[in-house]
Amino acid sequence: MHIVLGLLGTIVTILYLLNRLGGLGIDLGWLNPFHWRRRREWAAKYQGDPIYSIEDPIHVAALLIVGGAKLEGDLSAEQKRVVVEQFQSVFSLDSKEASGLLGSAAHLLAAPQVVGAQLNGLASKNKDCFSAQQAESMLQMMAELVSADGEPSDEQSRYVDDMRALFAQPATGDGQWNS
Repeated sequence: MHIVLGLLGTIVTILYLLNRLGGLGIDLGWLNPFHWRRRREWAAKYQGDPIYSIEDPIHVAALLIVGGAKLEGDLSAEQKRVVVEQFQSVFSLDSKEASGLLGSAAHLLAAPQVVGAQLNGLASKNKDCFSAQQAESMLQMMAELVSADGEPSDEQSRYVDDMRALFAQPATGDGQWNS
């Protein structure tokens, strides 16, 4: 019995001291494992690459299409014109929305040294959200864009072939770009 009373007295003393420390302004909330886990998840999301948080098939397709042309540097005026026309006709966007989609995709793919790795990771992560029709139309737009200024480079041809192989067996999807 004396052991139980000693244990209860110790617990009460510890709780009283923690309460007094909190009253003095010393925060011990960092000891909470659930709060620590939320902080770690938020830090990973905040410090991570924003390109991997995109899940909408239209935005993913725009990134993959524009990324193929950006493998060789910045987009030319002809490539920009072609991609805006493609976004308008295939995605059923007006010119302002198509230009905005192009601008956001180009902004997210701003670092040319990591574009290839970003695009492969993004395509692998989101390949299941495309239907067969969506994947085929995206691959056609990609091939048309990389050849807008003439013959595509070896890196661009390899990229289009890799994407064609990756999307050869698309998973389920509704086939509609605008849902």
